[in-house]
Amino acid sequence: MRARIRTARKALAVAAVASLGAGLLAGCADDGGDDSSGSSSGGKGKTTITLGLFGTMGFKEAGLYAEYEKLNPKIKIAENVVERNENYYPALLNHLTTNSGLQDVQAVEVGNIAEIVNTQAAKLEDLSKVSGVNKADWLDWKWQQATTKDGQTIGLGTDIGPMAICYRKDLFEKAGLPTDRAEVGKLWAGDWGKFVDAGERYKKNGPEGTTFMDSPGGLINAILSSEKEKFYDASGKVVYKTNPAVKKAFDLTAEAAEKGLVGAQTQFQPAWDQTIANNKFAAMACPPWMLGYIKGKSQPDAKGKWDVAVAPKSGNWGGSFLTVPKNGKNVEEAKKLVAWLTAPEQQAKLFKVQGSFPSAQAAFDSPEVTGAKNDMTGDAPIGEIFAEAAQQIPVQVIGPKDQIIQQGLTDNGVILVTKGKSAKEAWETATKTIDNNLDQ
Repeated sequence: MRARIRTARKALAVAAVASLGAGLLAGCADDGGDDSSGSSSGGKGKTTITLGLFGTMGFKEAGLYAEYEKLNPKIKIAENVVERNENYYPALLNHLTTNSGLQDVQAVEVGNIAEIVNTQAAKLEDLSKVSGVNKADWLDWKWQQATTKDGQTIGLGTDIGPMAICYRKDLFEKAGLPTDRAEVGKLWAGDWGKFVDAGERYKKNGPEGTTFMDSPGGLINAILSSEKEKFYDASGKVVYKTNPAVKKAFDLTAEAAEKGLVGAQTQFQPAWDQTIANNKFAAMACPPWMLGYIKGKSQPDAKGKWDVAVAPKSGNWGGSFLTVPKNGKNVEEAKKLVAWLTAPEQQAKLFKVQGSFPSAQAAFDSPEVTGAKNDMTGDAPIGEIFAEAAQQIPVQVIGPKDQIIQQGLTDNGVILVTKGKSAKEAWETATKTIDNNLDQ
């Protein structure tokens, strides 16, 4: 997903998985493969640096390991991949807590970074002091997400998920809506309510058997990703039930569901995949890695029928960090590797091959970004569109249990409205489920 569809259903649907671009499309190890710390000897005098990752983060696929090994002949790189973040992250927490079984490098998904910063920072290296690492290269909000209150930066950002709207030009045309991306963006500029209004216009004349948007989860996730404050306030207090922005997003999504503007599907499930393959919806919230997912699930004739327009408001869905545990076998070499993998030049290469949008703003002007195109969206200047969105993303408070809350609002909340529940009933079920999970 990345097609950095970095995790399967749960993490992706709530993340903001993403870096999601990465990995519903499986990695190279089974879901329990996170417990071996690897060997420090790579044979023939080489040092093996091990990486614990989730999903398809793309470093290997983009040729970055091979390039680094060529530049550093005494280094061998081995990745140990768990397909789903929901399986990877609990194991990582356990290894950090016990300070054992850790890889030289460990990835952390954006939805988990706040908990790692707040509870595990003492176990991780401060990467801001590594040679070649320049804070100014990264978007400020991305850098801050992995920085402790006393100024230690325990993770370097790999990618982000700036939000846009992907839409089917052919379905928009049949519904009498504009198809030019600039005109499409004007339909809902600055207001998610206008986006729902566009959905009502689509429903009047759109092809029978299709919906305007793919899912209620996709809509509420997009709306909330564009808010400065959602589930926690700046002091760390859980405020999702009292934050007007959350209830407004829930109610707007419920309205869209009641009116039949969204599909009755949960994202990243087989039934949802089929709606992509069968052209059953016209628009979806779309970070860069989603383009890879669309391509993977579409029929060949969908090529070039999609386009990308600006979202009503900029938001972020997805992104990851690389960390270096202090008790790793090859700490110094691991820090060098992480600094290199997350440097702007490598982030640009990763975007070109995998669709993982750089979190290093220094990469935005690179040819790999400015000249980026995608098979599904034809001549759309996707690099420029996503780069503009990235620079307008609000600095958002990320809490330790964001994923639990997000999942509750989607899987135990707005999806129920598509099954006949009222918005009030769905909200009550969602909040009860979330509070029970937060108490565990």
